Amino acid sequence: MTTAAQDWAAAAEQQLLDEALKLAPAHGWTRRTVGLAAKAAGMSPAEAELLVPHGAADLAALLSRRHDERALAALGDVHASNLKIREKIRRAVEARLDAAARDEPATRRWMGFLALPANLPLAGRLAWESADGLWRWAGDVATDENHYTKRAILAGILSSAMAIRMTQGRKVALAFVDRRIDDVMRFEKWKATTKLRPEQWLAEAAGALGRVRYGR
Repeated sequence: MTTAAQDWAAAAEQQLLDEALKLAPAHGWTRRTVGLAAKAAGMSPAEAELLVPHGAADLAALLSRRHDERALAALGDVHASNLKIREKIRRAVEARLDAAARDEPATRRWMGFLALPANLPLAGRLAWESADGLWRWAGDVATDENHYTKRAILAGILSSAMAIRMTQGRKVALAFVDRRIDDVMRFEKWKATTKLRPEQWLAEAAGALGRVRYGR
């Protein structure tokens, strides 16, 4: 794909998403929304198919990534190196929640769409992407098992906090985030001071199960 074509596709995707955000509160994240959004943007069905071959799932991914970019832009003036890790993650999650809340009516339907059983793998990937971006902003450079553990934990916090933000409000959501971060910090402190290594135990347990099933 040429640079001109890539630029067109990127701009057209955002235009399609803009129109979908107007429609999603009433129609949800559906094939109908994709069709109506394309028509409103002056696109043919073929152009829409080219841009979002997986329909509403691709639009849902575009919205998540827009919110990621919006959160990172809001964090652009925050000097993460001057903050403790607890404050870094708190500020990062707060920015991500606020980014999604700007499209609250559509985001509510987006969350319902991702909660459908068929869409849970997509929901997991998008939460992981968001967590990865926030950890990178926070300066995380871990390459061992902590790289995955940190992102998995933060993805869970983000998903739960988003649901609370949409149902109970910003204050309650941030209180939940503070409690969860406290739990994580206590766990990390315990890991640093104990001789027991949970990840080592899990690896040994997996090996034992493998030997039971397949033999040596």
